[in-house]
Amino acid sequence: MHTNTQEKAESPFHQGEQRVQQRFGVRDKMERFGRQVIRDYMPEQHQDFYTQLPFVFVGHADKNGWPWASILFNQSNLITVLDEKKLRLNVKPVKGDPLQNSLDKGERWGLLGIELSTRRRNRLAAHIQHVSEQGITLEVDQAFGNCPQYIQQRKHHSIGPSNMPKEACTQITEFDPKIQNLIQTSDTFFVASYVANGSGSVSEGADVSHRGGKPGFIRIDDNKTLTIPDYTGNFHFNTLGNFVENPKAGLLFIDFVNGHILTLTGTVEILWDSQETEFFDGAERLWTFTLDHGYSLKNVLPLRWDLPDYSANTQLTGSWKEAEQAKKSSELKNTWQDYTVTNIVRESSVITSFYLQSPEGQNPNFEAGQFLTVKSFIDAKEQVRTYTVSNAPKDKLIRISIKHEQAQSGKPSGVFSSFMHQKISIGDVLQAKSPVGAFKLVSPINKPIMLISAGVGITPMIAMAQHILQECFRTRSQPNVTLVCSARNSEQRAFFVELNNLVEQASGYIRVIWILSQPEDNLILGADYHYRGRLSKPLLETLLPSIKCDAYLCGPNEFMQDQYDNLRALGVENKQIFSEAFGPSSLQRDKSIESKVPVAEEAMIHFTKSKVEQAWTKGDGTLLEFAEAHGLQPEFSCRSGQCGACKVKLNKGQVSYQQNITAEITEDEILLCSAMPAKSAGNTPSKLEIEL
Repeated sequence: MHTNTQEKAESPFHQGEQRVQQRFGVRDKMERFGRQVIRDYMPEQHQDFYTQLPFVFVGHADKNGWPWASILFNQSNLITVLDEKKLRLNVKPVKGDPLQNSLDKGERWGLLGIELSTRRRNRLAAHIQHVSEQGITLEVDQAFGNCPQYIQQRKHHSIGPSNMPKEACTQITEFDPKIQNLIQTSDTFFVASYVANGSGSVSEGADVSHRGGKPGFIRIDDNKTLTIPDYTGNFHFNTLGNFVENPKAGLLFIDFVNGHILTLTGTVEILWDSQETEFFDGAERLWTFTLDHGYSLKNVLPLRWDLPDYSANTQLTGSWKEAEQAKKSSELKNTWQDYTVTNIVRESSVITSFYLQSPEGQNPNFEAGQFLTVKSFIDAKEQVRTYTVSNAPKDKLIRISIKHEQAQSGKPSGVFSSFMHQKISIGDVLQAKSPVGAFKLVSPINKPIMLISAGVGITPMIAMAQHILQECFRTRSQPNVTLVCSARNSEQRAFFVELNNLVEQASGYIRVIWILSQPEDNLILGADYHYRGRLSKPLLETLLPSIKCDAYLCGPNEFMQDQYDNLRALGVENKQIFSEAFGPSSLQRDKSIESKVPVAEEAMIHFTKSKVEQAWTKGDGTLLEFAEAHGLQPEFSCRSGQCGACKVKLNKGQVSYQQNITAEITEDEILLCSAMPAKSAGNTPSKLEIEL
């Protein structure tokens, strides 16, 4: 009769694991969960699983305390399950494997059973009970299942003894070119860690875990040091918890094509808050490995593997090459660069998408909801506009989806949209700056989220919805997301098929609601749209997932103001409502967000690059209006403090903003479109030096 760890007072996690869980706010949750799923016996399905494996991975420590990861293999009858607490490994370690020296009774091992063809895996913590000619008998301390994230699907086949080349074992103390090539091209490795704190707890001992990613996800810093990303996992933090207690690791690399093994041991350092994490897709943190010593075992595996497919989770992660490209893009975000149009797709009768390839050697680096600033010469005049990026940040291209505005007197926006719709073709080049903007998805995806759009305001919302879908898949979360899309009719209903596919992939945790004000007679209610008319307060109340949700608004200013007022009336807090403004108007909130510095009555303005120095008075308006009145042509777009296109450096003085601005600026930057000289202390006239 077995006992479950859940029934015991002892925690299934040691203090290192607990400290990491506490660091990331999952300590209580994982304690409850761990007591349910971490057992001190093998469930029947685990027993069946282990008995059919041709290979198993082992984590252990040698007599000097160095951890190692090893592989044991036997095409038939590798593991015999004696009962729910005991199993026998019917095999001995290969020659040269440090595991040969860790076969004493009582030695703590970690086992990872993994079936690469199905991506299934389970883990054991055990100790040696007996070693004989028949094999190695282990008694189970802990047993639990693992999710298949980042496991590349591989199928193996055997090599007959007569076809096996001669084995060779070489000790190494640094990475030579061949070893570097194996590491750099690897999409999989195994990491062993070890804790012996003297408590005698079952949570002590060795662990071995799988790590996967795109080829190039391990960076070789020098001939002894590697930097490795750590992705979202099961939140047990077995490996990191062991590192906290004992900063050493064993790494195992397999040459799946030739049957070679590279086994290494060394020291580790966890980089909890490295800035490099920002640019590496999927990385939650980084850690480094510094080699102490290791062994290269040639021709020891009578197995070969084919690679039918990468894990879908792996596809959402990055490589160090891509991280460097993203970092370069970020460093050049305020620089005009050439973007090539690679595809053009008509999304509705008024909206067309343009897919842009970023400059060579760069990867897009932005957040869902941000915008791209583009410029071109139209009728011999430079025109600058901003357009929201309508795809997810992990995509390799940038998509902007533009409504064809008709040019009207006093509304120059139609000039650029007409140019894009009528003149731009695949292969053309636009100048653009990297995406920026303060309107972006900031909510944790485990919080209810409502995305409310009208017309072309759907563009940031579809980017946010796609990003949420990818993050939910990567983190195995199931949020509550409602996307409300308002349009006139089916002809003006953009991204309908794309959003239907997104809803299907989300399996229920993202819903899309279509509201058409003038639907065609042939449309089917419930299939082609959900509500007729406009988004009213009573309808919004029925769709609102919770008054505790975060709400994002984008669309015409009148629409956004109405929905903001409705949300506030329904109890959604002001701080939970985010908006994107198109044009000079901005949302009128029911309480001020920005305190206003008094405006000067007069000031002396020095535009340093243009060598223009002129007196300004309050009637001259904003610094953008003042600059234009004196013959300068600074870049601008929204003229409302939203886009950041008019951002310049302020070398001296202080400015006042008389409206809420949302564009991101540093302490020494200002937005010309919204700034006026601030009143100085006493009667001293204000003086500003601006790099323009």
